[in-house]
Amino acid sequence: MNDLPHCVACGSEYTYEDGDMYVCPECAHEWSKTAPAESADTSRAVTDAHGTALQDGDSVTVIKNLKVKGSSSVVKVGTKVKNIRLVDGDHDIDCKIDGIGAMKLKSEFVKKA
Repeated sequence: MNDLPHCVACGSEYTYEDGDMYVCPECAHEWSKTAPAESADTSRAVTDAHGTALQDGDSVTVIKNLKVKGSSSVVKVGTKVKNIRLVDGDHDIDCKIDGIGAMKLKSEFVKKA
């Protein structure tokens, strides 16, 4: 069993040792073995197009027609998306849209409902 600490940035259990450092292969975070357990606060404040803070479980409304990559579908202005989940990355909202399915959205194209 792996008795190494979980990644302090993303919580991954797949960390490994590299010299005097621990490395996470999932998020590429590195930290020293000798440093005290840091609670790296990588959760950044995600805000909508109007600057309102978003949280997991919020409902948002799309403020711009968005083309769905690899499809001829479009997410229309005014589409309400319920129960969002915030994730790291360029597209920071993970959600399901009725009629389209699972999608990732950029927070700059939504407003809190």
